Amino acid sequence: MSSRTTRFLAVGLLAASMSLSAASVRAQEFINVLTGGTSGVYYPLGVALSEIYGANISGARTQVQSTKASVENLNLLQQGKGEIAFALGDSVKLAAEGNKDAGFPGPLDKLRGIAAIYPNYIQIVASQDSGIKSLADMKGKSLSVGAPASGTELNARTIFGAAGMSYDDLGKVEYLPFAESVELIKNRQLDATLQSAGLGVASIRDLATSVAINVVAVPKADVEKIGAPYIPVIIPAGTYDGQSADVETAAVGNFLVSHSGVSDETAYQMTKLLFENLDKLTAAHAAAKAIDPAKAIDGMPIPLHPGAERYYKEIGLIK
Repeated sequence: MSSRTTRFLAVGLLAASMSLSAASVRAQEFINVLTGGTSGVYYPLGVALSEIYGANISGARTQVQSTKASVENLNLLQQGKGEIAFALGDSVKLAAEGNKDAGFPGPLDKLRGIAAIYPNYIQIVASQDSGIKSLADMKGKSLSVGAPASGTELNARTIFGAAGMSYDDLGKVEYLPFAESVELIKNRQLDATLQSAGLGVASIRDLATSVAINVVAVPKADVEKIGAPYIPVIIPAGTYDGQSADVETAAVGNFLVSHSGVSDETAYQMTKLLFENLDKLTAAHAAAKAIDPAKAIDGMPIPLHPGAERYYKEIGLIK
């Protein structure tokens, strides 16, 4: 074989190799799942979703990102820095409106809905030593209200407003993630924590096994003053060690959210695989037991992603 022919073959093989590499890069789908703190509910469910997507979406490379949850997640989606995220319903609504006080620089117009999932329960837990048994007892006491401008912190402001109170009534306000709040209570450096999460959240379970607690009620009348998307619910007796009675509180629906830059096919697959793998999500956290495909678009405060809409038409949820 002549040297000239050899050179032509080498060039041809290199071009083919580069073409295949480019096709491989184009085929690879990156899915970043935006969650919350590692001691909450979003994170274990996000890990489960990431594993489901990685195993079932051809060419997908997945990642789970622990964040400050709802507000940060929604801002990241608007910037294209994630493909799917967990967020509270009131945060999603405020994001679409561009509420600056809630932490949004302007209307987040790229957000697209994937599914309504499970409700977050507003869970206010105090050490028994603090003497806190009601919201009124919180006056002059110390409370952690979640990470700054998180969905939990928005919930806290709303709950206190409905009770005719504000942070000014408290002795001290801490803006800490769930696990850090619990550690301070254990060390007698904090009286109470407000956590917006699915029932049985790991951080409060941990606290209840370490110190005697009181689960503080949010009265039904206060919840009804707020109105949608807040609803009155019950934290059943025995949800946490030492909780001997049912406790009234508020709940807010959680949503999975994407953005308009995610392809219709990817959004379709993410939606379909979510509902086809509820057993795996429930194994990751019991809060997923409340995920119901029949309620997947209930209260959706933003437009559905066309890919999600395609799935709901397939199952007859949308005509």
